Amino acid sequence: MVNDFSVYLKLERSLSDNTINAYCSDVSMLDEFLVSNVMDQKSYSLEKVTTENLNDFLGWLQTKTISKRSQARVISSLRSFYRYLEMEGIILESPAELLDIPRIKPYLPVVLSVDEVESIIDSVDLSLPNGHRNKAMLEMLYSCGLRATELVSLKISDLFFKEGFIKVTGKGKKERLVPVGVPAMESVERYMYYRKLTPIVAKYEDILFLNRRGGKMSREMLFVIVKNQCRLAGVEKDVSPHTFRHSFATHLVENGADLRAVQEMLGHESILTTEIYTHVNSAKWRESILDCHPRVK
Repeated sequence: MVNDFSVYLKLERSLSDNTINAYCSDVSMLDEFLVSNVMDQKSYSLEKVTTENLNDFLGWLQTKTISKRSQARVISSLRSFYRYLEMEGIILESPAELLDIPRIKPYLPVVLSVDEVESIIDSVDLSLPNGHRNKAMLEMLYSCGLRATELVSLKISDLFFKEGFIKVTGKGKKERLVPVGVPAMESVERYMYYRKLTPIVAKYEDILFLNRRGGKMSREMLFVIVKNQCRLAGVEKDVSPHTFRHSFATHLVENGADLRAVQEMLGHESILTTEIYTHVNSAKWRESILDCHPRVK
């Protein structure tokens, strides 16, 4: 059933592979919990699972000290799974609809200053074999606000540098056009010269960023590169590839960019997701005001 659920999420809901893997992992954890703690293997059936059983499972997860955000994701996974079972006629009513999603405090992401972004990019040693590739990846992360998966999946055929745009395939395989800055384009063009010197695996010929074996760059390797460059630049914040996306959006909002335009560039379905960057901006504004207030001084 989990395998069928996975196919449904991919074909019917067009969710990303990462989301599908997370949802199926959550459901598999529930299955293990129910068999080990609630039901006998012989009498185990989905029709017998109750809301109380699901709450017991969530209580068990809390003993693993997972965050409220992760708990909310698990509940979303369970609701999607049981709605799927309802659609298939396997159960009559979902026991997951009555689950309470924990209240989550507004999340303010880690954001780099412009100087920190520049110091990280400038820390790349271009004399190293993959120096130009690494610099081009950092430039594209910040210039276009890409997710890690979007960056490593970027194709040469997605680049429209004469028009100043790239085509990005985001979550749910939705495509969007994102403007790209001159520094990023120049870095990519310099990298392309060195890319030609790498033996390329045939099926990855159109993939822009390649590993040293000529294959597609992994998200994990991108994380390692970002962490290493932050260390070399002396940036002590907890930085990931997604931090460049947050910084891209925050700096646009700080400089007066229209929120709807930022939403389009980030590929957010809802403007509410993009509004977090107005809160980041407000926090900075509040801090600067209080620094000047005589009572605070």
